[in-house]
Amino acid sequence: MIKIAITGSLASGKSSAAKLIKKKKYKVFSADKSVTEIYKKKKIKKLIKKRFNFKNTKEIKKKVKISIINKKINMKKLEKIIHPEVRRERNAFIKKNKNHKILFFEIPLLFEGKLEKSFDKIIFIHAMKKMRYKRYLLRGGNKKIFTILDRRQVKPLVKIKRSHFVITNNKSLKYLKKSVSRVLRDL
Repeated sequence: MIKIAITGSLASGKSSAAKLIKKKKYKVFSADKSVTEIYKKKKIKKLIKKRFNFKNTKEIKKKVKISIINKKINMKKLEKIIHPEVRRERNAFIKKNKNHKILFFEIPLLFEGKLEKSFDKIIFIHAMKKMRYKRYLLRGGNKKIFTILDRRQVKPLVKIKRSHFVITNNKSLKYLKKSVSRVLRDL
């Protein structure tokens, strides 16, 4: 089985590329979707409530974002809760799809989590910071959160050097679609 990671900086178009690959009938694991599901689990909500000293679990994701803006150390606390859960779900995905020749994994923090060795090939989705910022805000993102998250990421030039394929995503979805198809042919 060949494991291929799809990564990129914040709001670069990783999810869009992953959706395009999924449309081609490949199996794709999304760490972001996994995180969304993890936040819904009662045990996780209770654990976050306890670790962050929240009064209740209502709108927990929103409370976590606010706590990260106010106190950056809270990001590490959150990662200690969420990342092991994502790893468990990723391993379950691999086990469930063990008969497939190629599996794709959308992993936003691939380099930051030092996960490169877990994959045979890496596709890096690259976009200019100005473009990423605009996309992030259009999705309802917060300027401070963008800055905090973007600063924590490995610089794009480093990611480009460490990737097997680079897709530049500064144009339209149509252009991204062509670029993804080209990479799939080259695999």
